[in-house]
Amino acid sequence: MATVNFTGSVDRDLLKRAKIIAAKTDTSVNALFNAELRHLVDTFEAAEATGNENFRLLLDFSLGRIADDKLMQALGIDSDEDLFLLMAQAHLPMPRLAAAATQAMVDQLRALPTV
Repeated sequence: MATVNFTGSVDRDLLKRAKIIAAKTDTSVNALFNAELRHLVDTFEAAEATGNENFRLLLDFSLGRIADDKLMQALGIDSDEDLFLLMAQAHLPMPRLAAAATQAMVDQLRALPTV
């Protein structure tokens, strides 16, 4: 299998964390990247070959291109738990919230009474 070099960009903190994982698992960031990219491509192609649009929808959600309510309607599911499980099974990350929304959630959690 021939390999090619390419140039890309990645968040500095993400690269630092990836290097730590690579070191802990005695591998390289390149090997981690290739494994993840291969999984994504293989899964996408397999779903596309069978005419199954579900993976494409889940990928669009992961990339922030489709809202959770529209995705759940398209997939015929009605619970956040089912959505979370599908994303985990598809090996896709949940989309990230904006920093302000994340901070608001943290503030709400901190405001809860402690036992």
